[in-house]
Amino acid sequence: MTQSLQRQLTPRHITFMALGMCIGAGLFLGSASTIRLAGPSVLFAYLFGGAMIFIIMRALGEMAAHEPVAGSFGAYAHKYISPFAGYLTSWNYWILMMGVGIAESTAVGIYMKTWFPDSPQWVWAFASVAMIGGLNLLAVKVYGELEFWFALVKVLTVVLMIAGGCAMIWLGWGNGGQPVGLSNLWSHGGWFPNGVTGMVLALPVLVFSFGGIETIGMAAAEAAQPERTIPRAVNSVIWRILIFYIGSLFVIMAIYPWNALDAHSSPFVTTFARLGIPSAAGLINFVVITAALSSFNSTTFSGSRMLHSLAGKGQAPAAMGRVSAQGVPVRGVLVTMVFLLFGVLMNYLVPGRIFGMMMSILAFNTVWTWGMVLVAHWRFRRRQAQPLGFRLRAWPLSSVLCLAFLAFVWVMLGYSPDTRVALYVGVAWIALLTAAYYAFGVERRMRKVPAEAA
Repeated sequence: MTQSLQRQLTPRHITFMALGMCIGAGLFLGSASTIRLAGPSVLFAYLFGGAMIFIIMRALGEMAAHEPVAGSFGAYAHKYISPFAGYLTSWNYWILMMGVGIAESTAVGIYMKTWFPDSPQWVWAFASVAMIGGLNLLAVKVYGELEFWFALVKVLTVVLMIAGGCAMIWLGWGNGGQPVGLSNLWSHGGWFPNGVTGMVLALPVLVFSFGGIETIGMAAAEAAQPERTIPRAVNSVIWRILIFYIGSLFVIMAIYPWNALDAHSSPFVTTFARLGIPSAAGLINFVVITAALSSFNSTTFSGSRMLHSLAGKGQAPAAMGRVSAQGVPVRGVLVTMVFLLFGVLMNYLVPGRIFGMMMSILAFNTVWTWGMVLVAHWRFRRRQAQPLGFRLRAWPLSSVLCLAFLAFVWVMLGYSPDTRVALYVGVAWIALLTAAYYAFGVERRMRKVPAEAA
């Protein structure tokens, strides 16, 4: 067995990996609830939230292009903050990936029941774990190709919805030849029908729509020509995501009054049905299943690579660092699959509650990861004597602004009773990791790892 990952991911693979993680059920099914919260001002919230995520990705991209290592932000926190910070960040991200994976496999089970209502939900969750886990055991290029086609389905769906919606707005398609126009954007209480407060309350919700975009950094160690691939992916992905999110929400709210949307149904289904596509519900169900499998695919990839990085630093069993002749950390993938099977058990025991439970408690982990990216980048930038070709502009002001934004999101998590559990579970998880760090002598084991490996 070789001990190194292989650089087989192209710019096409990495770009669609990030798109696949960010364009999912949150857009296809959850956009209506966000619109109900903020009204048309949700467009401004997405612009601001997108700008903050762009700062995070530029910071991560700057480090990844300069040092394309396995473990990405976990490795950077280890090197530029402290080994303990790297340990917490890496394990925190791994559990985040496990939680997202369980949620996405649950989503597959929920949506498959639309077509097979009498089948147990846990069967489809198990099938998704077996299929995606098995494919991740193959060469990394297989993973990249799979993710490309998964994401392409979602991207084409969003593009078609935007194009069809624009035809309805300006040409009258699906509306008896009468153009809908744009008046719905301001005719039902103005741009801020719930005041600025509504837009502010939407920020913590919508920012997690971008969760998973940091997969770009995780792929850096297996990217061909990372010094060119990573900057290109960072710069292209963020504006594409903004176009897809803002473009689709703009079209939806122009066609329908914002306060007439059903928070429990997909505006995509309604729009396609109005355009004369009778099987709209089935089409969107297929797309959402693809979206869930795409995110599940990326979480399995990211989780196994994080275990590989942890093993290289003496922060996880050494066996997790071994890779196959195809450059795949096979044991890391297998361990990740075993923990994802816990989600199958939960789908058997509490099928109606698991999705909401997982998504509500993972908010803490997401904000922690993004915050560590910015802090590690701050320390990284202070060590650089020479300017780099790909850099975060307006630093350090941009980093300070983004850290303040993440702090605000954390405050809002505690403010809302629906998300307060995320803080409780997050703090308990950090306390458990800290206890394990000292109880199992992780620091002592790290001292035995060669400096170049850590």
